[in-house]
Amino acid sequence: MKKILVIEDTKDVRENLVEILELADYEVSSASNGKEGVAMAKSDTPDLIICDVMMPELDGFGVLKILNKSEKLNHVPLIFLTAKAEKSDIRKGMGLGADDYITKPFDDTELLEAIEIRLKKSEKLKGLFDQSDEGLQRFFSEAKASEEFKKLSLDKELRSFSSKDIIYEEGQQARWLYFVVNGQIKEYQTNEVGKQLNTQLFNPGDFFGYFPLLNASKYSNNAAAVSDCTLRLIPKEDFSLLLFNNRDFAAQFIKMIANRANETEKQLIELAYGSVRKKVINALLFYCKGNSETPITLKISREELAATAGTAKETLIRTLSEFKSDNLIKVEQGQIIIEDLEVLRGYEY
Repeated sequence: MKKILVIEDTKDVRENLVEILELADYEVSSASNGKEGVAMAKSDTPDLIICDVMMPELDGFGVLKILNKSEKLNHVPLIFLTAKAEKSDIRKGMGLGADDYITKPFDDTELLEAIEIRLKKSEKLKGLFDQSDEGLQRFFSEAKASEEFKKLSLDKELRSFSSKDIIYEEGQQARWLYFVVNGQIKEYQTNEVGKQLNTQLFNPGDFFGYFPLLNASKYSNNAAAVSDCTLRLIPKEDFSLLLFNNRDFAAQFIKMIANRANETEKQLIELAYGSVRKKVINALLFYCKGNSETPITLKISREELAATAGTAKETLIRTLSEFKSDNLIKVEQGQIIIEDLEVLRGYEY
């Protein structure tokens, strides 16, 4: 049974929606304001959200912005419900990534049809692109825009890299969109004296190297393998055709870019204003991405970790020693072991 979350501040409308959806055999939960709705979505992920636009405290646009920043929730279809039918509101909602827009008073049949369409499309997308290499291949197979695109998207190259191999360097011309099949990749920048700062880490299921393809420029940073890895290389022609001819792929890609930009902004703020301890904890969490089960063993050099934390190697070693004394981490044969991610995230700096 599909789960639908209704966020609506008007009691009569909210209760009417819940009754209609329950009669249509959906599992329904409801919230009376945006803040409550976001909290409910985070605690129990729905399959679809129906959200009023004009609400006190946190309006529908604010709800959508918060959901778009969450990796757990940014794929959930959202239908806006509002009494206002102004084109500017519709454009704003769709521009933020809303999946549909229904005005009040609404027709029950129209509402249920919109929900069914969005749920089917969401299910299809999840089935096609499950963040595995097989999922990627299925996605490209199903998303072909033309026979010409069909030829382009077949048999994309798989390439293996060893740890520390360079994937691309600053100033090179971009030719590929990269997809991580296995292993880890880092993006980094270097200053005039060769000091390195790691800016992104990519795990299986991630795309990278897309910005130069979007604006037809050369790479402004570098990428290298953190561990032995396998990448699927997608020609820029395939990427352009899919991006400009497949609306669903474009929407998902825009959300991914927004999430990445948000992560990078937070990281830069922490590097500029955070304490050394906070920088080192963020660096450890950086390399824990993609791991949900503890304990986590990080086979990472101290130089690599210092480059991610934006601090000197000696400072990093001293801070790791303090963390070890505080039982935040263990160190065995040079490897860092994290037994509880939540304890590490909640550590008082």
